[in-house]
Amino acid sequence: MTRPELTPPATPDLSFESNFRAGHVCGVDEVGRGPWAGPIVAGAVILDAAHIPVGIRDSKQLSKPKREALAMAIQAVARCGIGIVEVPELDAVGLTEANDLSMRRAIAALACPVDHALVDGKRLPRDLPCAATTIIKGDSISLSIAAASIIAKVHRDATMAALALEYPGYGWETNAGYGVAYHRAAIASLGITPHHRRSFAPIAKILHEVNAVES
Repeated sequence: MTRPELTPPATPDLSFESNFRAGHVCGVDEVGRGPWAGPIVAGAVILDAAHIPVGIRDSKQLSKPKREALAMAIQAVARCGIGIVEVPELDAVGLTEANDLSMRRAIAALACPVDHALVDGKRLPRDLPCAATTIIKGDSISLSIAAASIIAKVHRDATMAALALEYPGYGWETNAGYGVAYHRAAIASLGITPHHRRSFAPIAKILHEVNAVES
C-alpha cells in the first residue's frame, strides 16, 4: 500500500517502523537507476532500535567520508543486505525489472525472515518476498530506509571506483557512471566499455553511429 506524501521531519525516525512491531521490518532503497554505466545496487537494513548509529539520514545529504563512516557503523550493529544487478542482466531485463530484482536480492541477502519492507518511492516493486509499504521520500523519513540508502550508495560508489581503475579515463571514481560532460567526452575518445548500459538511449545512439561508420 502507498501512503500519502508527507513533509519529512528534520531527521528520519522510526515512526513507520513502529507501525509493525511484530517481526522484522527492513528498509529498502536502491541507487544507480540513472547512470550510463555500472550496476544497480539496492540495500536492505533491519535496525536494532537499541543500537542506532547517530547521524543516519538520506545518503544524498551526507558527505562521502560521513557516508562511509556511517555505513561501517550500520553494518556493525544492524542486519544488512546488498542486492546487485550487473549491466548485462540490466540490459537483458530492462531498468524497471532490474530495479525490482536488486531489491528482492537485497532482502534475500538479509538471511533472516522479513515480515515487512519499507520501500523508498511510490512504486511497489514486483514479487517482493514479504508485505511492503512504499514511502515517498522515505530516505528522509524512515531511519531504516535512510540506512539502506547509505549502505547501497557506499557499496556502489566503491564498485565504480574499482571499475575506474580497470577502465581509467571515464571519471567513474567521481561521476559514478552518470552522463556528465567529462564522461560523455571520455566515451567519444575512448569508446564504450562492457560496463556501459547498451539499453540506455544515449549509449545505444553512440553504438549505432559507430556501427554506421564501420559499415
